[in-house]
Formats: sequence, structure tokens, C-alpha cells
Amino acid sequence: MTAEYQKGSITLFDGIAMGTGVMIGAGIFALTGQIAELAGPWFPAAFLVGAIVTAFSAYSYIKVSNAFPSAGGIGMILHKAYGTGAVAAGAALLMAFSMVINQSLVARTFGTYVLRPFDGAVDPRLVPVLGVGLILVAFLVNLSGNRLVGTASVVMALIKVGGIALLALAALWASGVDPEMWGEMWGAPGETGAFDTTVTGFVASVALAVLAFKGFTTITNSGAEITNPHRNVGRAIILSILICVVVYLLIAFAVGSSLPLRDIVAAKNYALAEAAKPSLGIYGFYVTVVLAVIATASGIIASVFAVSRMLAMLTDMKMIPHSHFGMPGHVRGHMLVYTVVLAALLSVFFDLTRIASLGVFFYLVMDIVVHVGVLRTLRAATGANPVIVLSAIGFDTVVLIAFGWLKWSSDPLILAVALVGILSVFAYQRYYLSRWLGPEGGKPHGTHEGR
Repeated sequence: MTAEYQKGSITLFDGIAMGTGVMIGAGIFALTGQIAELAGPWFPAAFLVGAIVTAFSAYSYIKVSNAFPSAGGIGMILHKAYGTGAVAAGAALLMAFSMVINQSLVARTFGTYVLRPFDGAVDPRLVPVLGVGLILVAFLVNLSGNRLVGTASVVMALIKVGGIALLALAALWASGVDPEMWGEMWGAPGETGAFDTTVTGFVASVALAVLAFKGFTTITNSGAEITNPHRNVGRAIILSILICVVVYLLIAFAVGSSLPLRDIVAAKNYALAEAAKPSLGIYGFYVTVVLAVIATASGIIASVFAVSRMLAMLTDMKMIPHSHFGMPGHVRGHMLVYTVVLAALLSVFFDLTRIASLGVFFYLVMDIVVHVGVLRTLRAATGANPVIVLSAIGFDTVVLIAFGWLKWSSDPLILAVALVGILSVFAYQRYYLSRWLGPEGGKPHGTHEGR
């Protein structure tokens, strides 16, 4: 298994590019409109609060990754905190599934933006088809090895971060500083009255904003392959979050300055492209579409890279079952196949709003489990500050409850799907670990070596 990982093959710059690649792909192009729908005129503030919550959350991952860098990333953290048991294995699978859910979210966003220039002239059923096509391209790139993934992530990150920032600044400049517009945006009397924001709605929007920042875990999952990992994993996480905070806020204010809130919500699946038209004209619209395509493509490539390695490490730890299904090659290659197949299925059968909701539930539950494990078991080994870890648990719990309450009112089906999914993951892992593992926690009964 160790031979499948390439120690030192990912530079600090590569790691930052991978983190920003996943975050910007999902956070800006897929979630801006959904966050505006919940937070109303305060949606830029939701991104800022989401960054604060993420900073507390990232602390645990940085402390453990600095002490024990591993290609297993979150799987390794959970294993050290809870041992080989249903809690660790179940939470690790929730993380893996949330990453796959993110891939399907970004894939559908890719399809949506690709079709925007045609403005209804083509069948909207092509959205999932295009999304699946992007997932297959990401699969082929990942088969080519770490160096190509790192190079692609760096090039695309430079293009999209610089391009999106310039686009946002241009939109702000073109829109000008209109006092009436800013007053309306931040809740002054006017058309935003239809979007009166409750405390619950705003906190729930923060849950989506946290999902927009969760891409930093991509760096954690590649820890053993980053150069000088005891220092650079933490640096890459911090820098990627800071870069995304700046980009998110620029975009949020640019969108708010270009479109009335009702139009942002109406175009929530392609809000950035729609916002480019009033301030930058048709050319700005096309540039936004191109940047969206680049951002979503790089996000998929980086996410597939990270989740396949995490699943391979979990298999190596004997925490999840594995079968070759007749495929040749090593475990990591098989995990690439499983990852893209599941992401493709989600892209076909779920819309953007429900995909994002599933991602929130899976990720936040996993995140709370990680922090509890660090607090109970790894605090001394990592030097983690208990006050910061407890704060992370509290923030996660508040936004999870608010988001769950909102979904109970607006979409109880997706809440039920999430609850059943989470309980099923933990129940299955308990069954697998108690029934299939050998008496000493070795390889599963009935499997072959290397599975």
C-alpha cells in the first residue's frame, strides 16, 4: 500500500492550489445563490461567519496533521482518536461520502454553466450528462498520477483565483457605489422585504458557507505526500482558507452590487453568470462562464484525488470492506472507480439544492466526531487547546441544528434521507467490524490479500 503513495510529490503551492481548487469550485459557483436564498440581504456576512466557523474547525485538523501527517488524512485522525471501531470507520465514511457529494454538486454546476450561453435553447437534461462527463475526465487525469494532478491544480487555481478576483473588482467598479443599492442590499426598506431574514435562516446559511470552505480537508487527506508535511499541511490549510475568504467576499459584494436579491435567488444555480451581465455586459458573462468551467473542473480533479486516497487508506487500515469486482490493479485505482461511479449517480438523480443539503449533514456530523475525538484522546499528543476545540464543537452543533430545523420545514424528505444515510453508515460499519474482521482485527474473512 505504501508504495502507491509518492512521498514529497506535492509542494506547498500544490497543496494550496488543491484546497482552493475544491473550495472555489463549490463555494462560489454552486452555493452563492443558495446562501443568498437563506441569508437574504446579509449573505456576504454568511460567508464571513462561515470562515470564522471553519477556522475553529480547521484547528483540530492542523494540530493532528502536523503531529501525524498521513495520506489517510481524516481517516487517520479518526483511527488515532477512536481506534478501529464503528465510530471512527463510520465518521470516516461520512467524510468520504460528503466529498463525493461535493463532486456531484460541482459536476452539476459545471453542466449548468456550460449551458448558460444557450439560454434554454438546449435540453436542460444535458446538465447531468455534462456533469458525468467532467467526472470521467477527472478520473482519467487522476489515473495519470500525482504530478499531473498537482500541475493541473496549480495552473487552474492561478487562472480562476486571479480571474475571479479581477472579475469581481471589475463588477464592483462598473456598478459604482450606489448608497441606495447598498442600503437595499443590507436590509433597508424596499424590495428585500420579501426576504426578511430570521436568525435561524441566517445560521442555516452559515452551514452552507461552511460547506463552501470544507475543501481544506483535501489538503489533510494528502498529508503524507506534501513536502515537509509537519509544517506545510497547516500552512496550506491556513493560506487556502484566507485566499478563499477574500475571493468569496469580493464575489458576494460584486453579485450584490449587480443584481437585486430577488434575481440572485431566482438564478441561484448560475448567479455569478447572471450577475456579470448588468455590470460587465455580454463579454463579462462569457468570461464568467469560462471561469466557472475552469473552477469546477479543477475542483473535481482535486476532490477525486483526495477521496480516493482516503478510501484506500481506510481499506489499508481494515476499516472498510473492499472487493476488486474483477478489476486489475491496486486498491487506489479501484477507489477511483468507486468514487466517480457514486458521484456520477448523485449528479444524475439529485438537484443542486438537495446535493448541497446532504453534504452539510454528512460533513458537520463527521466534523463534530473529529473534534470530540481530538478533545478526548489526542489533546495531549497534539497540544490542542481545549477551548478552541470546544468552540468548534459548539459552532458546528448550532449551525447543524439550525440547518436541520430549516430543512424540516422546507424539505423534510432530504432531512429523512440524511438521517437514514448517517444511521445506516454507522450501523453497517458496526456490522462489518464485528462480523467480518478476523479475531485479531486482521483482514476480513473471505477476502484475498491486498483487498
